[in-house]
Amino acid sequence: MRDMPPLNSLKAFEAAGRHLNFRLAAEELNVTQGAVAQHVRALEILLKFKLFTRHARGLSLTDEGRRYLPPIRRAFDMIAEATENLAPKETFVTISSTPSFATRWLVPRLGLFASDHPDIRIRLDASNALANFQSDGVDIAIRQGQPPFGPGLMADSLFGPEVIAVCHPDLTTGAMAIRSAEDLRHHTLLEDAHGHWPIFLDAALGEEPIPEMKTINFSQTSLAIDAAIARQGVALTNPALVAQDLNEKRLCQPFDFSISTVQGYYAVAPREPRNPALVARVRDWLLDQARSAQTL
Repeated sequence: MRDMPPLNSLKAFEAAGRHLNFRLAAEELNVTQGAVAQHVRALEILLKFKLFTRHARGLSLTDEGRRYLPPIRRAFDMIAEATENLAPKETFVTISSTPSFATRWLVPRLGLFASDHPDIRIRLDASNALANFQSDGVDIAIRQGQPPFGPGLMADSLFGPEVIAVCHPDLTTGAMAIRSAEDLRHHTLLEDAHGHWPIFLDAALGEEPIPEMKTINFSQTSLAIDAAIARQGVALTNPALVAQDLNEKRLCQPFDFSISTVQGYYAVAPREPRNPALVARVRDWLLDQARSAQTL
């Protein structure tokens, strides 16, 4: 028998972790606030570490709680999905995507998929964690990188590894207008976790020395793009993530220069998926959407 904590304690922890509030967790679980607190305390005693820091107006997760919550949440999601999949009229395909790609490209297109494929329900898991396709229930993963991604996996290219500089159109006018890479020295560089700015500047400026420049660092590309839209500086991104923003003039490419990295976007799936026909339909749709986006 597996050695695992009581299910009620895990449910109380997961709900409290989402709400960061025992009262709201109790309302969701239809129990008393005291019962939720008691279950969480029992789990903390069992695990021998604190999961929450209690405050006067709510909760915050400890470091241990932040590490423990995501896999517990995924486990409950998998239980719910397994139960829902028993329904004969509801068919799920789970897509795992990096948060930035999900926010900037995939989510705006899911309504179109629902219209074209009313018999398939998409479950989207926006996470930087690598899918293993075995225990996590993922059918297709959209990842930024370079194949091969692992044995038994196939990878279809969605978008190439091009990276461009983007900013708000206001930064291309005035006394410090950005018209070339040299003009970036007067502006803030919005850096994401990929750290491409040094490579970009080295390629754009050639032998000219790279000056000390002000930067703001973000954990995700989508946050750097949002900051660029808010006129806070210049971001680097794959053109696919900002195509709509460029078309609608929320962003512009201030000068015609790009670099090629090794990190294109790929749709990754097992060569022998759990439901080959459904996975093939979703993969073909993703590839078709990517091709259509590049011809606009």
